[in-house]
Amino acid sequence: MNSYADYVPVFKALSDETRLKIIDMLSCGEMCACDILEKFSISQSTLSYHMKILTESGLVNGVRDGAWMRYTLRIETTEEAINFINYITHDKDDCICKQSSCKVCTEEK
Repeated sequence: MNSYADYVPVFKALSDETRLKIIDMLSCGEMCACDILEKFSISQSTLSYHMKILTESGLVNGVRDGAWMRYTLRIETTEEAINFINYITHDKDDCICKQSSCKVCTEEK
């Protein structure tokens, strides 16, 4: 498992409604930025801003195609993020909660 810090950019990228919708759109396959842009009431520069965050987080790949960019979802990154959420939300032997030094807390367990 990667460190907690490795997942921060992914979850920050997913903390915006527009970017979540873009991820949903890309789940159907590769899309040109022009096609993505048609679905939103935003400028091209605003779309570029969102796509930069998504690509830098590792959730999306972008390839230049003439004047436009073509984007695909990086399934491996989404699967890693899902696995990470599953890992941190379930009890396990090496959980940081079991490293508590508070005597009151450990006695209550």
